[in-house]
Amino acid sequence: MRIALLQSSGRPGSVVENLKVLDEAAGRAAAAGAGLLVAPEMFLTGYAIGDDIAHLAEPADGDSADAVADLAGRHGLAVAYGYPERDGESVYNSAQLISADGVRLANYRKTHLFGCFERDHFTPGDQAVVQAELGGLTVGLMICYDVEFPENVRAHALAGTGLLVVPTAQMHPFQFVAESMIPVRAFENQMYVAYVNRVGREGEFEFVGLSTLAGPDGVARARAGREEELVFADADPAFVAASREANPYLKDRRPGLYGSLA
Repeated sequence: MRIALLQSSGRPGSVVENLKVLDEAAGRAAAAGAGLLVAPEMFLTGYAIGDDIAHLAEPADGDSADAVADLAGRHGLAVAYGYPERDGESVYNSAQLISADGVRLANYRKTHLFGCFERDHFTPGDQAVVQAELGGLTVGLMICYDVEFPENVRAHALAGTGLLVVPTAQMHPFQFVAESMIPVRAFENQMYVAYVNRVGREGEFEFVGLSTLAGPDGVARARAGREEELVFADADPAFVAASREANPYLKDRRPGLYGSLA
């Protein structure tokens, strides 16, 4: 399956404009043969928009989800994107995966909130592993800071995730996460990791770009720079299976020794 990584901060504060950016990117991705387009964390609204987060938050099946489902169907590819999700009085930092048929496949709420900004605006999710089947792969969802906890990613590996999709808002000075940690996470868990970042300055934050898709061999199949880009890479289910057979990490675990970690 070919995957398109949309490295962009869109138009912070405007859902309408961000849907247009996503629609245009979906057209380009489909023309290049992609089966999945991944957009960054909080793409639909912008990240550093303060109290507008709560004002623009929508249910997982709200109008924006319908709009993404429509563009996914028109362009014939699945779309994963970040957005603020409203559920009653709570607002979650969420990511949703919609199929090429416009069906909502999975919705994930960020479990590990980063810094005072996120803790002031969001409720943490409580489900670590959220998955769906797509293109012959078990696809898992995670958001930004979540991937920096090895227990989180290992839980996905043990649950069979072959492609971990990680919309992110990675900021300076933490670019080493994109450069070094993501390939290691992919290798130690024998999975593909699609890490898709915002870019440029937004409020008090400077997003570093460097979106990447790393393979189960720890090799980056695609790597964006520091500007807005749409980059492509392929994820092969057969290579996931072969890597897990060749690399014994998952088979050689001794869980009885790790109980104190939890």
